[in-house]
Amino acid sequence: MTGRNAAASGALGGRVLAVLATAQLIGWGTVGLLAVVGGSIAADLRIDLATVFAGNAVFYVTMGLCGPLLAGVFVRHGARRVMAAGTLVSAAGFAALAGVHGPAAYFLSWAVLGAGGSATLSTAANIALNEIAGRNARSAIGLLMVITGLSSSIFWPFAAVLAAHLGWRGTCALYAVALAAVCLPLYAFGLPRPPAPQDQRADPVHGDGGSAPGVVGTAVFPLIVTAIALNAFVTVGLSALLIELLKSKGLPPTEAIAFASILGVVQVSARAADFLGGARWDGLNTGLVAGIGIPVSLSFLAAAGAGYWTIAVFILLYGVSSGAFAVARATIPLVFFDSAAYARAASKLALPLNVMSAVAAPILAGLLTRLGSNALLGVVIACSSAAAVTLLRLSRRRPVRDMVPS
Repeated sequence: MTGRNAAASGALGGRVLAVLATAQLIGWGTVGLLAVVGGSIAADLRIDLATVFAGNAVFYVTMGLCGPLLAGVFVRHGARRVMAAGTLVSAAGFAALAGVHGPAAYFLSWAVLGAGGSATLSTAANIALNEIAGRNARSAIGLLMVITGLSSSIFWPFAAVLAAHLGWRGTCALYAVALAAVCLPLYAFGLPRPPAPQDQRADPVHGDGGSAPGVVGTAVFPLIVTAIALNAFVTVGLSALLIELLKSKGLPPTEAIAFASILGVVQVSARAADFLGGARWDGLNTGLVAGIGIPVSLSFLAAAGAGYWTIAVFILLYGVSSGAFAVARATIPLVFFDSAAYARAASKLALPLNVMSAVAAPILAGLLTRLGSNALLGVVIACSSAAAVTLLRLSRRRPVRDMVPS
């Protein structure tokens, strides 16, 4: 390890990781509020639950559309400035959401939140880590995701308490204040200035001049997109609908929230295991194992039916698999792209990834409310199984350099 990498690792072990972990916990925890207050919003605005969760669709589509547009901005100005500006946009989005009285304003608020999220959440944090850690970004991303995986476990019960006392509007207003008062100073003053921009030596789709020439091409990039997007459809959709799904299986609301919150702890444990073993396997290996585990866990829930032990086993199996795949989703591109190309690769992946994530919650909500839990489970089993097959195909195109012992 060079002196520069050692210094970067030391920084990541302290202030930088603390800043990103705290801000990402708040960022993802706040935008997940529909899982808890979706029913209240539907009743207040007099729209159905599927329409409420269409707010998630607007959020992810906007994130996806803004992702490629921000690629050059990240390169020119660095993640610190972009994330600080995005936090202001997100705070404005929650402030607007707190005052909506109809569907048009509701969806516009989620579009503003999506614009802010594209500059602050996940991809932006991974780009920030890549600026600082370089080739060590994989372990840094894994460690960050171990910490931020607790967002739902912390914020779902927190949102339930807030909504009971303040209502969903008061909760949104408080979230706006938290973003402006906590996340903005963290990004603006807690992150270091980025190093001088590096030349983007490889096109992230065609790979001409990258670290894996002749490998990252038109045959590989669609496989990466397909596998990641299909699993995002499943995991993002179920994250929003899990409480409602468990309630449809017969659990009372308080127990459904408790089981769903436990899922976050299990997911964090899986991410921690992946981080600890990161020196022995890469993101593609993690993705293969986790990608197979997701349809297995969902098939178990569909076949075994309701019951506390059934739900507990499902939470364990699905939590481990989906938690590990969350790391793989961010690190599979590192198997095929060098660090200089990662920002552009991540930005190009953002559009299809977020579009698939966008349609997940409303589609699954519609299936759940109209056709029941079996229809929902059938769709997510089919999608996650297709993703597993795609990952197997992708593994056959692994760059030769990754199979040579270090």
